[in-house]
Amino acid sequence: MSVNTSSTAEAVALIADDMREVDRLIAKRLSSDVPLVGQVAQYIISAGGKRLRPALLLLMCGALGQRSPERFTLAAVVEFIHTATLLHDDVVDDSTLRRGRATANEAFGNPASVLVGDFLYSRAFQMMVEVGDMRIMQTLAEATNVIAEGEVMQLVNMHDASLDEAGYLRVIRSKTAKLFEASARIAAILAGSTPEIERACADYGQALGTAFQVIDDVLDYDGAPEEMGKNLGDDLREGKCTLPLIAAMRRGTPAQRDTIRVAIENGAVDNIDEIIAIVRETGALEITREAAAAEAQRAIEAISQLSPNNNTKALLQLAAQLLERRS
Repeated sequence: MSVNTSSTAEAVALIADDMREVDRLIAKRLSSDVPLVGQVAQYIISAGGKRLRPALLLLMCGALGQRSPERFTLAAVVEFIHTATLLHDDVVDDSTLRRGRATANEAFGNPASVLVGDFLYSRAFQMMVEVGDMRIMQTLAEATNVIAEGEVMQLVNMHDASLDEAGYLRVIRSKTAKLFEASARIAAILAGSTPEIERACADYGQALGTAFQVIDDVLDYDGAPEEMGKNLGDDLREGKCTLPLIAAMRRGTPAQRDTIRVAIENGAVDNIDEIIAIVRETGALEITREAAAAEAQRAIEAISQLSPNNNTKALLQLAAQLLERRS
């Protein structure tokens, strides 16, 4: 099936009304008798972002002909779960910048960020219980647990320059791709799809989420800070051994490998320009983009199993567009 790589704006336009309803529901369910809860939650959610996970759920529902109002609740649920992980991530990583402005922990402090993250997790579980579908609850509960395991795996891998590609992929498939996978699977469950179609939807979500994170890791060494909304080299400062660095160490000279290894082990960014040059000179960015392309192609093959309509076309575009992502 051929893919039109026009802007993802076309895909999002298909669900613009649905997304407005999700935003309305998010605003409503952020309410709390404790003012600080609403302030911190609203701060991070109002920062914007691509809203890819709820958009994926809504697009997949459209592709499967599922129009029940529960889709709005579940789209808000996955956004709450995602936002909770961001609040906790920024505390763990000691991040100061996200989406071009101060992180919530920078603005409100670590304790408030952790506790409001907990509030968002618990609110998400309240909302999924309201939907009352045991398989959906099982899917989201499993996803949340796997994400937490992925966070711990990433913590254990910090400053470990011996991490290989398999270990790297294991982390991002747990930490990032799992919620994409769950979002797509939930749509299939809501639609009463066959096991084969449900599997195809889940495969699409996992592949899309993996490609998204791999490209995100490329941009840490090949992006513009003003477009990315974070500082160049943040991953290295946190001691994260991502695929661009793994590939550069595999292809670099012994001296280049030592330079990267020492930087990972010490979380040192004082020679970030040299490391960026090594990553580029060794062809590591091309290798990493090829890995993302393989995942995007896997997503395209999975979604091609669904009956063609405007939404499946949009999902194809989403996968293809990832390869042109620059922010």
